[in-house]
Amino acid sequence: MVTMSRATEDYLKAIYNLAHLGAPVTTGALAHELGVSSPSVSAMVKRLEDGDLLARPDSRSLRLTDSGERAALRVVRRHRLLETFLARMLDVPWDEVHAEAELLEHALSERLEERIDAALGHPTHDPHGDPIPPRDGPHVEVRGTPLDTVPVGTRFLVERVSDRDSAALRYLGDLGVVPGVVLAVDEQAPFGGPRWVRVGAERHALSGALTQLVHGHVVRD
Repeated sequence: MVTMSRATEDYLKAIYNLAHLGAPVTTGALAHELGVSSPSVSAMVKRLEDGDLLARPDSRSLRLTDSGERAALRVVRRHRLLETFLARMLDVPWDEVHAEAELLEHALSERLEERIDAALGHPTHDPHGDPIPPRDGPHVEVRGTPLDTVPVGTRFLVERVSDRDSAALRYLGDLGVVPGVVLAVDEQAPFGGPRWVRVGAERHALSGALTQLVHGHVVRD
């Protein structure tokens, strides 16, 4: 049995997040994600394997077991509920709630978690559009289509905006590129130039790095 320490929860959540970005989860990717050394990752991976929370489908990649995924989802749920609480109830800007939730998620009791959930009216998504896992039952982590891949001339419903870069999140929020907004993809500048989008009456140029952070789907007329 692995003790659910702060470090253990951080690893499980990081593995879960990396897995749902679509890239293979490796020890190197995990070290980069958490900002720790490769030997530290190897030691924790061994503990998670021994505790039946992590498996190796092959010599390079890592995968959460069923019990590991359930444990990771409990952390993800607390994190996203806290982000929602901070944004809605305390007016913490959406580019700051991630860092604050990172600090609070490990200390939140199950009882307080459920009180927060009830006070918020059982929200299904956090301020960035990330789905909040239910306390019980299945959870689907759908990321949607990235904005940089949709054709020019289409209308695009923003569903999720990555919270991995707070400065980018603040900038996109200032432009009105937030979940629930429908924007128009007007133009793609050649040779790696920006993608021009319209949000209401405003027209903005977004770099490739920014459009890769925005996910949703094309709106069919």
